[in-house]
Order: sequence, then structure tokens, then C-alpha cells
Amino acid sequence: MEVVVSAPGKVLITGGYLILERPNAGLVLSTTARFYAIVRPLYNEIKPESWAWAWTDVKVTSPQLSRESTYKLSLKNSTLQCTSSRQYAITASKVILVDESKKDKLQKLLLQGLDITILGANDFYSYRNEIEARRLPLTTDALASLPPFSSITFNSEAPNGVAAGERCKPEVAKTGLGSSAAMTTSVVAVLLHYLGVVSLLLSEKSLGHGNAANSDLDLVHIIAQSAHCVAQGKIGSGFDISAAVYGSQKYVRFSPAVLSSAQVTGEKHLLDVVTDILQAKWDHDKSQFSLPPLMTLLLGEPGTGGSSTPSMVGSVKQWQKSDPQKSQETWKRIASANSMLEEQLKNLSKLAVDYWDAYNHIISSCSRHAHGMWMQLVNDQYQELVIKSLIGARNAFLEIRLHMREMGKAAGVPIEPESQTRLLDATMNLDGVLLAGVPGAGGFDAVFAIILGEASNSVGKTWTSLDVLPLLVKEDPRGVSLESGDPRVKQVSAAVSGLRLHTAARLQRKRKDAKTNSKGEL
Repeated sequence: MEVVVSAPGKVLITGGYLILERPNAGLVLSTTARFYAIVRPLYNEIKPESWAWAWTDVKVTSPQLSRESTYKLSLKNSTLQCTSSRQYAITASKVILVDESKKDKLQKLLLQGLDITILGANDFYSYRNEIEARRLPLTTDALASLPPFSSITFNSEAPNGVAAGERCKPEVAKTGLGSSAAMTTSVVAVLLHYLGVVSLLLSEKSLGHGNAANSDLDLVHIIAQSAHCVAQGKIGSGFDISAAVYGSQKYVRFSPAVLSSAQVTGEKHLLDVVTDILQAKWDHDKSQFSLPPLMTLLLGEPGTGGSSTPSMVGSVKQWQKSDPQKSQETWKRIASANSMLEEQLKNLSKLAVDYWDAYNHIISSCSRHAHGMWMQLVNDQYQELVIKSLIGARNAFLEIRLHMREMGKAAGVPIEPESQTRLLDATMNLDGVLLAGVPGAGGFDAVFAIILGEASNSVGKTWTSLDVLPLLVKEDPRGVSLESGDPRVKQVSAAVSGLRLHTAARLQRKRKDAKTNSKGEL
């Protein structure tokens, strides 16, 4: 038996830093970039010594990192050689399954060992160096030509002339889509499904927040948040895990106290810790949110290797302590602008429902013009309502960017570095661009843009000319999902099908050319 589960990466378009404190909200989009976790029995039969020793084996493989590790798992108290998302998921399974027949089945599955493979979509990582080494242009076609689940590259040393601490690059060159959260969620979910604790739906049957029973998703969410907290060594806002579980949403964080037990695992038995966490009052809030119709998420990689979010967050917190009055005023302005942007985007979604023909026509027209021309395109009162909301959304986002830059300067961190500001300003002046910004905590990760209609291709070409690599990522409102099989097999099948279609088309052209030549000879 093999089970495959995937979980998406995220883009936080509003709520950077503020989302760390309740009741501030953030708008987060889940994406087509997904992590896959595959679990199967490690052994076909149960080893006799496993019954006697009450230990089993867990093998974890990351083909992209060329790493494989094997651990011993205690069946008595779920002790693993290292604390991980696997340990939390298995312990939760023991806490939740009270039926004896289910417990017996769980025990037998564990005695066969666990063979776990983890795969991350290329979109999570930077492949600029590889594309440039191949002397390919910085285009989506070049990215698409790379093998799926390519080997992961690592950041080199900081270039000469860069001051210490100016750029805190992570070890792996990433694009900032929340790889650790997506990976943790996929592993937790695949184990809980494999061990019979939850029942997820196949990805083709799942959309947005309806891809499993709410209680099952809530359980995956709680265990994934707990495991991620332990792995990171801190209690974050949790928006990335929430997006990986539930999909695109408006999110308000949980009270950190619900995970206090996870911070003292050395003092309490793991079963007690997990029981406390499951019984805690989880007070996070989420509500459905996605981009209005005919709008597309586009991401681009400037090629600066990414930023270290924890160090930037630490600097902002230090600034809050040193200047509480100024920081509070800045946060209020950002929160107000965040709310205004949300209101305008929701209004656009409503206008699309109420006046579809006018909405469709004006969005299509705006996609071919820069924002300064949009109001001149109006033909009726309904189109004017759409344009006013588009301009209102732009103005709100420009205000967000302004105050985020001010906060970055005050805290001494590059939330929107000058190089990013120049790129974003140029992008927002292009035809069909509604918004452009740095997601989440900002820095040197990928930039994002919200594009109207069919303008994505022209924006992508402009980014390429500015030495920015357009990524293949789009919004996908689905959260965690059960998959029908190993994604590597699917990719090979798709490639073979594509090759067959290409070959058939080429043969057809040859036959057509041959017929033309023979007629000419006659």
C-alpha cells in the first residue's frame, strides 16, 4: 500500500509582520507549487524481532538533496532518534485511535516500518544558476525545460562588498513560498491518512476548503502546527501551515499559549504533550479568500538568493520595543491599508457576480493599458464601479508598501530594498498590472504581481528583460490533498504522452509534405 499526499506553498500578499500579533489578519494565497509526501511499508512482512524489541524502522528519503536517513521508532512511547513531524503524527495517531481494532491495525502498519519519500516542486527553489549555466534565457519556458523535482542548489558565499548582516541568505536558495510548512504538512497528512486517522479526498475531487471533513483537516492543521513549531524552535504565526492545510484564506493567528506544551517536550511524555495540544482551545480564525475572477498571480525571482525571515522579524520586534509609539502608529496605518485592500478585492469579486458582462469587458480592456488610462475606458456606470475598486486597491497597496518601507528603515532591515522598489514601481506601471510587491516579510525573495486578464505574458517578457526570472507558480485555492500516485510517474507519463503527440504531429506533417511533393512531380 502506497499513499501520496500533497500540500501547497503560499504567498502572503498582506499582513507581513502584523500577522504575528492577534487580531491582525493577513491575506494568503495557496499556490500550484506543492510538496509531496509518499509513504509505503518499509518491509513486506513484519520482522519477528520488531515484536520482541517493540521497535520499528523509519526511513526518510529526499532524492532532491540526495539524502537518506533511517531512524528507530519506539512503539511503546513513540520515541524517535530525533523530534520531527513524523513523531508528532504517529503519537497523535495513538492518542486519537481508541477503537481496539484500529489500534491493532495501527500497530501492524508501524511494525512493517515506514518508508517516507519527500519531494518538492521546482518552484520552491532557485534554479537561476542552472538556467544561466545552460545559457538559456530567463523565461518560464526555460524553467519548464528542467526535469521535475530537480536537485536542489545551495547558496554560495556572500559576494564581496556586501556588508555583514545586510543579506542573511538561507543555506538553500529558495523563492520564499513556505517550503518547510508545505513539507511538514504533507508529511503529517500522509502519515495520518496512512495510519487511518483521517480520510483525505483525491486532489481532483477537492477544491478550496472542501477537500475533506472539517474535523480531519483541523486535526492535520493542529498536528502540523505543533510539528512545525518544534522543528523551527519557535512559535510562529502559523499562516503558512494554515494555507498548506486549508488553501487560500484570510487568516488570524492562534494564541501562542496553545502550543506551550510543545516547547517543553523534555519535561513531559510526548503522549501527554500531544494530548494537551489536541485538547487546547485553538482560537485561530480563517475565512475563504481568493483573487477576483480574471486576475492572475505572477511571481518573479530577482536572483539575489533570498532572505532570512527569522532575523528580519527579530529586528522588527527589537524596533517595536525601542520605539513603541512610532511602531504602533506605523502598524495602525498598515492595518488600515490592509483592510482597505481586502475590502476592494472582495468588492471586485462581488461586482464580477452582479455585473459579469461589464466586469469581463472592462478587465479585458484594462489588461491592455497602464493604470493611468483605465478611467478613460469606462462606457457605463457598472464598468465605472469596477474601475473605482481597481484604483482603490492600487492606492491601498501603494500605502501598504510606503509604510512597510518606513518600518524597514526604522528597524534597519531591507523589507523592501531599493532594488526591489525600482522593480516593483516599474512593474506597477506596466499594462494590466494591478499590484506588485514583496510577499510576507519582504527582503530579497521572489516578488509578486496581480495581473489583469491576459497581461501575464507581456509582464513576464518585461521581467526577463530586467533580469528577473518569471516563475511558473499560479494561485491554486486547494489545500492539502490526497494524490492518485507518485508525482514522478505522472510527470513521466505526461512527458511520454507529449512526446507521442509531438511525434504523431511530425509524422503527419511529413506525410502531408510527401503528398505535396508527389503531386508536384506528377
